[in-house]
Amino acid sequence: MAQLQDGIPAYEVLPDGECKGGLIVIHEVWGLTDHIKDVAERFAGEGYHVIAPDLLSETEIAKHVTPELQRDLFDPEKRSAVQPKLRELMAPLQAPDFGEKTLGKVKQCFDYLYGQSDTRQNVAIAGYCFGGTYSYNLAVAEPRLKAAVPFYGHADQPADELRAIKCPVLAFFGEKDEALVAKLPDLKARMQEAGVDFTAQVYPDCGHAFFNDTNPFAYNEAAARDAWQRALGFLAEHVS
Repeated sequence: MAQLQDGIPAYEVLPDGECKGGLIVIHEVWGLTDHIKDVAERFAGEGYHVIAPDLLSETEIAKHVTPELQRDLFDPEKRSAVQPKLRELMAPLQAPDFGEKTLGKVKQCFDYLYGQSDTRQNVAIAGYCFGGTYSYNLAVAEPRLKAAVPFYGHADQPADELRAIKCPVLAFFGEKDEALVAKLPDLKARMQEAGVDFTAQVYPDCGHAFFNDTNPFAYNEAAARDAWQRALGFLAEHVS
């Protein structure tokens, strides 16, 4: 584990050969899990200098969230029983200053990679759920970002704020992720009004967290494989 400025813990992985650029990988709301570390290693294997920060290290979430709890949330027979505990665990994320502090940490990750000689100031971001949302947020806040790849994240900013996005965005969704998919037409309209190069890929027969291969209730192998290849092609076009 690396320690960035202000003691932000992060999982850093360097490519074995020539570096194509820098990539920030932002975890789901469960924190910096082994799954996200594996994703970081996979991206590094494709030639990227990767930083995956632990943005929840100052909360109790990682200490109490187990793989079983994650799976139970997606299990229709157990979901209602675990939701109260989950809401209690997620309470710190609703604090007024949490979003501002967290975006500040993501910006530090950007600055770190941007300053590395091997990345040549080519830095992108990919994120999942919680991380997908912060992928959008960094794109709004950082005009030097080369590309953003949010998986099932929220982007609630009005078009006037989205105009600050200077990089292309490739967003992934599962068709059964009803809360996000219902908002997608409005998001597309706001992105178009803002002049953002925005592409949304929606996969049928899967829902939220379809890329997480450690969650048997959510994972969709076909969608995950296709999304991986599309993400790699997108990054190769805009970052390398």
